[in-house]
Amino acid sequence: MKKNKKYVYPYIPNSVPEVKAQMLKEINVESIDDLYEEIPENLRLKKELKLPEALTSEYDLKRHVMGILFKNQTCEEKISFLGGGCWQHYVPAVCDEINQRAEFLTAYAGEPYEDHGRFQALFEYESLMAELLDMDVVNVPTYDWSQAASTSLRMACRITGRNEVLISDTISPDRLLVIKNYCKPVVSMRMIQHCPETGLIDVEDLKRKISEETAAVYFENPSHLGFIESQGQAVSDMAHKNQALNVVGVDPSSLGIIKPPSHYGADIVCGDIQGLGIHMNYGGGMGGFIATQDDEKFVMEYPSRLFGITRTSVEGEYGFGDVAYERTSFGLREKGKEFVGTASALWGITAGVYLALMGPEGMQELGKVIMQKSQYAMTNLSKIKGVRVPRFTSPHFKEFVVDFNNTGMRVEEINKSLLKNNIFGGIDLSRNFPELGQCGLYCVTEIHTKKDIDSLVQALEICLEGRI
Repeated sequence: MKKNKKYVYPYIPNSVPEVKAQMLKEINVESIDDLYEEIPENLRLKKELKLPEALTSEYDLKRHVMGILFKNQTCEEKISFLGGGCWQHYVPAVCDEINQRAEFLTAYAGEPYEDHGRFQALFEYESLMAELLDMDVVNVPTYDWSQAASTSLRMACRITGRNEVLISDTISPDRLLVIKNYCKPVVSMRMIQHCPETGLIDVEDLKRKISEETAAVYFENPSHLGFIESQGQAVSDMAHKNQALNVVGVDPSSLGIIKPPSHYGADIVCGDIQGLGIHMNYGGGMGGFIATQDDEKFVMEYPSRLFGITRTSVEGEYGFGDVAYERTSFGLREKGKEFVGTASALWGITAGVYLALMGPEGMQELGKVIMQKSQYAMTNLSKIKGVRVPRFTSPHFKEFVVDFNNTGMRVEEINKSLLKNNIFGGIDLSRNFPELGQCGLYCVTEIHTKKDIDSLVQALEICLEGRI
């Protein structure tokens, strides 16, 4: 096979010379280069890209891609204690069965598909989430928690007419990057410090920083580091005293046993539904939610779709459709508060199936099991010489920080050792939380067995033996 040979690719119609020539003629240009004449010559690449030889056979291409995929090491093959915003929970078979139905899986956003019940399915999801959160209004899922938090803060700024937000510094670092990208330069941000021992928000630091310029105070509960923020009401009271809003990010799988943020003064609640019957996927499986009370000043600031129920012209029949459609960028393209495009509505239907299956007692049982298993893990890990668990003294849910500073080993080394035992260790916090030193964020959910946890403890003991 000769190098630099020009191919006609079967899946790229405009690679056919005759088709390309006809397209150029149609737009009245002589060559492809004419389309790039606005780009200065010194910025143009003058040589071929260093790409591997083209695979023109479909079989060869499939084999090549599968060879790359087989290099992956999945959480199905190994025991995983990774978390940090994407968690390994059990996914009931019915969740996959429903979300793979053609009327849901293939329906995009166009009207031709609405008669298959997509609006009703999403309304039911919103209703179930509203009950779990004890809020009135929940949106159709947006991309993920990061965007939901960003949008919630922008909503708070529009509602209050202010442009500063205060954010707890124990937020997920990845989420903070998205919030900064999404909100700047319109919204300015200041970080609130945490107590080094408990992990809780430093209320005195919040007092110093909150002002008449503050639109909202944002914290996550449980925090990114797993501890439960027990000062929620105090933070809400301080925000409201300064005419600011309290925005809380929450893991919904915790709400079977922990008070929802609405019970300690949250005005806007956001988070991710990935833990509600949705598989982990690299870059997928996420779905952000936003919830508020049924107050017009809040509802009209939602940029995303809201589905409601109403009576039809036929007595006894009800229909489902958009609420205040004119709020959205669909209704007012050039005047929309935020642009809303393709999102994660399919995951909303899936989460609705999960919540309907679990019910209140199921969610409570889920929370209890997670607490019991994570406590078992923390108790046994703390028995390992040189290991401090948990790093913070506050109660934890699902995730906790394991302190390896007195072991003489770096988290990176420990994780490599664990991987040899088919275990994914916790997230290395040394880069994003340097003040913690060599610490790892470990996650335990209902899928972890006693044997899994015991295997982790044993593997760590062997790894650290002779190093302390």
